[in-house]
Amino acid sequence: MDRTIISLDYAIKTVLRDKANFDVLSGFLTELLEKPVEVLEVLESEGNIETQLGKINRIDLKAKISGSEIAVFEIQFLDQIDFLGKILFNACKAVVEQVSKGQQYDIKKVYSVNIAYFNMFDKYVKHEYIFRASLTRFTGVHFDEFIPFSQNLTPPMPANDLHPEYFMILPNKFDEKMRGKFDEWVYTLKTSTVKSDFTAAGLQAAGEKLDVMKMTEAERIAYNKHKEATANENSILYTAELKGIAKGLAEGEKKGEKKGLAKGLAKGLAKGKAEGEKKKAIESAKAMLADGVSIDKIAKYTGLTAQEIKTIRTK
Repeated sequence: MDRTIISLDYAIKTVLRDKANFDVLSGFLTELLEKPVEVLEVLESEGNIETQLGKINRIDLKAKISGSEIAVFEIQFLDQIDFLGKILFNACKAVVEQVSKGQQYDIKKVYSVNIAYFNMFDKYVKHEYIFRASLTRFTGVHFDEFIPFSQNLTPPMPANDLHPEYFMILPNKFDEKMRGKFDEWVYTLKTSTVKSDFTAAGLQAAGEKLDVMKMTEAERIAYNKHKEATANENSILYTAELKGIAKGLAEGEKKGEKKGLAKGLAKGLAKGKAEGEKKKAIESAKAMLADGVSIDKIAKYTGLTAQEIKTIRTK
């Protein structure tokens, strides 16, 4: 049976910080990183960031995982112009906090997992819904050589990658065509539904532990208030955005009318001036014809063509 579950942002805020439910996040990371991952501990995080209206805008969570590595989760619902800067800051902060003063730079891998439900990247993205970024090596400028961005403080153990690895997941871009195991998680992020035939690690646990039908009445009321608050804030901000667009169009139209009026006036004045000069040239030509001046000379002094002067003479 398919299950409707609470949204992941609300789950992170309320349920998934409980050690008994770490298997949900462990499964998520196992499929995303394509290696077995166990969440060992939820570390301090900024928690919920609220707007002045008191509605949820962003949820974050930092967890210690297998091999003492760090996973930083960020779920963002509304456009934020410095969102990428915030991603970088959180990843770097997770790196810096690993080192105490006077200690070796024993840096463990940081995974920055970012889930964005807004459309800020639409100018770049048409179809893709999972992005990955990492720096694994220094490459030679003049020769085809490289230096791995890794180190080993405990030889002969393998060297560890040092630079954070970033993931950007855009659930609203997902076309619901399954191309890999993690797509089952993306489907769930988009629809808050766990299908009965999903086999991705952690998903059935999510369906069991986050099932809306298993919530108490108090839990359901709190969750519905959360959803209503989020919807209200989205509506308020969308309305503000539409008002901004309408105002911009109105100002543009007003400027366009003003510019068009100025252009029309200038065109009218130029046309009137040209017609006036033409009329003056015709009167001069008539006077010169009456005085017996040759057509060539009249054309020279008035700017009229010979044919125009001949037409004037026959009238």
